[in-house]
Formats: sequence, structure tokens, C-alpha cells
Amino acid sequence: MNEQQIKEWVHSLYKAVDSKDVHYLEAHLSEQIRFRIGNHPAINNKTLALDANRQFFSSIGSMTHSIEDIMYQDLDKLGKLKISCHGTVDYVRLDASEHSAVFSCSLVIQNNQISDYLVFVDLSGL
Repeated sequence: MNEQQIKEWVHSLYKAVDSKDVHYLEAHLSEQIRFRIGNHPAINNKTLALDANRQFFSSIGSMTHSIEDIMYQDLDKLGKLKISCHGTVDYVRLDASEHSAVFSCSLVIQNNQISDYLVFVDLSGL
């Protein structure tokens, strides 16, 4: 992927996340995914990662990510693409109140699948 394709890919991922689109995640997560959000323990199973996303999506009204920067490393010898991004996420709670937080995300893409998906965000305000 070139720089433009990487940016488009990250924006597509976050558009799907903001839409709570579990089907998009299901199509893009590796079976051996390592997924972690906030200070929750890492999950090393696609089915459990999808379930965790469903649970999180149902715990909030909506969210909108504003990505400020995307950084990446070229493919390594194993064909892994490493991407990091950060920005702000604006949440609407189920009671319609709002909360914003900064976030950072580390992704590893291999064979067009996300094999590492680590989201660093303080969820305590939710």
C-alpha cells in the first residue's frame, strides 16, 4: 500500500467503527487477532474480539473519531505493515450526554487482515 491507500484504509476502518459496523470488522480481523481497548486485557481470538466490540458498541449511543495523524512503517520481511494513528474520539453516552477523549491506535496488517489492534484510550469517563 502506498501512503494514500494507507490513509484511506485507516479512515475506512474508523468510519466502520463509528458506524458500529461489526460486519466490517469481521471481514478485516485476522483469526489470530490480538485486540485490546483501554486498560482491558488483550483478547487473542477473533470471535471474542468481535463480541467485545459488540458489547462496547451497545454501551454507548455513538462515537466519532477525528484522526489527527497517521504514521506507518513499510512492510517488514514477514509482510507486516505497521500503522499508528491518533486523534480525538467524541462519544455520546446512552443518556445523550457527551464525553471526549484522546486516543492512539497501533495496527499490524498482514495478508490484508488486522492481526494486531491495540487502542489506547481512557474509557473511565464513559
